[in-house]
Amino acid sequence: MPASPRQKRPTIYDVAERAGVSKSLVSLVLQNSTRVSDEKRAAVRAAIQELGYLPSRAATALAGNRTRAIGVMIDDFRNPWFVDLLEGMQEVLNGPGFHVTVADANLNAHLEQSPISGFLAAGVEGLVIGGDVDAVPVEGFPVPTVVAGNRATVPVGADLVANDDEAGGRLAVEHLRALGHTKIGHVTGSGRAAELRRSAYEAAMVEAGLEPRIVGGSGVTDQDEGRRASRELFERWPETTAIFAANDVMALGVLGTLDELGMRVPADVSIVGYDDSHLAGADHLSLTSVDDRSADVGRVAAELLLARIERRLPSSGEATVTGEATATGELGGVRRLIQPTLTVRGSTAFAKRSA
Repeated sequence: MPASPRQKRPTIYDVAERAGVSKSLVSLVLQNSTRVSDEKRAAVRAAIQELGYLPSRAATALAGNRTRAIGVMIDDFRNPWFVDLLEGMQEVLNGPGFHVTVADANLNAHLEQSPISGFLAAGVEGLVIGGDVDAVPVEGFPVPTVVAGNRATVPVGADLVANDDEAGGRLAVEHLRALGHTKIGHVTGSGRAAELRRSAYEAAMVEAGLEPRIVGGSGVTDQDEGRRASRELFERWPETTAIFAANDVMALGVLGTLDELGMRVPADVSIVGYDDSHLAGADHLSLTSVDDRSADVGRVAAELLLARIERRLPSSGEATVTGEATATGELGGVRRLIQPTLTVRGSTAFAKRSA
């Protein structure tokens, strides 16, 4: 009978004792070695079944077998961007039999040791770093590593797959300008992606001869910061007719502020979000949003990681994985930028003529 949750977890020694064989022979069975007789193999497998023994992935890796495990570190489970990213990764990784283990850096911030150390101890074959995870060593890791999403520091030798955040920021401004808006504000937060979107917004406004109206940048890119920053925006520039939010979650905060102020969307103020998450498509929100194609980022990141694991990329400059805007980064890895698109919904409209 398999062990109950309260019982001691069976070990390889327990299996060996039950089957009447040595520990090394059990290891050979776990490795599917041809050096084991059918009789001994059957005895070991029967013991494994009776005891409910589960070999650790780390031990399996040390024995020479592959774990087919991928560790993914993200910075906030609440951000819907990661849902599409992980779905894209799974589409690629499920076929060859890889499984994904995810850890949230924020939830584990109280630990002295990074969850990445746990991934490596478990014998993962590759790592994906998503978002602005803190405390990622610049010297890199002993397994293939891909950074998904723009971040300030990319580990040595790691590949980067990200949305072209600067192109996305320009898309948002161009859309609002095409609707006749000139008093366009921007609410933003911290992090490399937000920084790139902010700089693109500012450049597009200056090039058009318009005054940038930027609030935020020090807080996280969440709903509370979106609400706080948009309040400040209207205190400083009450005549604002359109807002570009750094992401869809911040846009929710902006909507809350507009509701408090009695302003209608899009009749009084147009809003553009970023990420084109499931939130944006909800009927009651109908948020115009820049689609950063996070599922494609996940797919390309997984393809690139598999290519590294299977050693199909002998050097950083010889990438064969399908991607966009490929380049070699400063620290040796491949850099791929996925071009964004704009999904227009009901939160944007032509500016009032009096604006």
